[in-house]
Amino acid sequence: MPGGSRPWKFPLPTWTTRRRSGKPPADGLPLPAIDIRPRPRDHASQQRRKRVLNITLDLLQRIGDVAKRAGREIMKIYETDFAVEEKADSSPVTEADKAAEALIISSIREGITDTFPIVGEESFAAGQAPVVGDAPFWLVDPLDGTKEFVNRNGEFTVNIAMIDGGRPVLGVIHAPAAKRTYWGAKIGVFTQVGDEEKRLIQCHEAPVNGLVAMVSRSHRTPEVDTFLADYTIASENSAGSSLKFCLIAEGSADIYPRLGRTMEWDTAAGHAILRFAGGTVQDLDGNDLHYGKPGFENPHFVAKGPGVSGAEKSG
Repeated sequence: MPGGSRPWKFPLPTWTTRRRSGKPPADGLPLPAIDIRPRPRDHASQQRRKRVLNITLDLLQRIGDVAKRAGREIMKIYETDFAVEEKADSSPVTEADKAAEALIISSIREGITDTFPIVGEESFAAGQAPVVGDAPFWLVDPLDGTKEFVNRNGEFTVNIAMIDGGRPVLGVIHAPAAKRTYWGAKIGVFTQVGDEEKRLIQCHEAPVNGLVAMVSRSHRTPEVDTFLADYTIASENSAGSSLKFCLIAEGSADIYPRLGRTMEWDTAAGHAILRFAGGTVQDLDGNDLHYGKPGFENPHFVAKGPGVSGAEKSG
C-alpha cells in the first residue's frame, strides 16, 4: 500500500436502485467505506500488559525478605516502652507502624521495582494515597493488628500484597513474634516457621461433623454470632490480624466472617494466600472482594475454605 499508513478501504457504490416501496435510500448517499485492516491492540492495554509484574518464586522470596526485615524493626520497638497515638479514625498507631511502612516502601521501590504505586495504611492516613483504579499496585499494612501489638499478645503481622485488575495476585504475611511467614500466588502457597524448610499448604474440604470458625479477637460483633448460628460449628477460635486467613489456607480452620469495618490493606495479602490455597473471600452477596476502590474500604465479608457454602444448617 503506497505510503504504508493509509487504511485498507473498499469504496462501495452509491445506492441508485429503488426499494419495493418505491423510495430510494435517504438522499441517495453512499455507504461508508469499510476498514478491514487488522486493528492494533489498544495502546493503553498494551502498556498495562508491559507493567504486569512477573510473579516468580524468587520474587515471592524477596517480598518475604522485605516483610521479615520489617518484622525485625517491629520487634525492636515491641521490646521497648513505646508510645501509642490515635489516628483520625480513632485506631491506634505506634512508631513501629511508621518505621515498618517506611522500610517496606523503600525496599520495594529501591530493591524490587518502582513501576507500581504503593498504597500503605500510614501513608493513606497522612493523605498520601495514589489513585490506582484497575492498574497494578501494592497494598501494604506494615503492622496489622496494632491492638494486639499494644496488648503484647504476639498476634500481629506484616502484610504485603500485589493487586492487578482489582484482584490480589500475590500476598505475603509475616508474623514476627511467631517467626512464621506465609506466601501466596498462582505458582503456590507456602509457609515457613523460622529457618525451617518451606512447605506447601492448601485448604481442606469442610468437615461433615462441623466447622472450625475463626473470629476477630479485638473486633467481634453480635452480628458475627448471628451469622455463625446458621452453620454447624464444631469449635471456635479467636485470633488477631490477618492470621485468620492463613489458618483457613493451611486447613486449620474453615470460616471467618467479618461484619465490621476493614480496609483493603487489612485483607489483600490474606485474600491472595487464601485464594490460591483454594478458598474464597466474598462479600455477603457472594462477590469476590475487589481492590482499588475509592477510599479503600471493604464491605462486610466472609472468608471460607472449600465446601463451606454447603455446610449451612437445614431449615
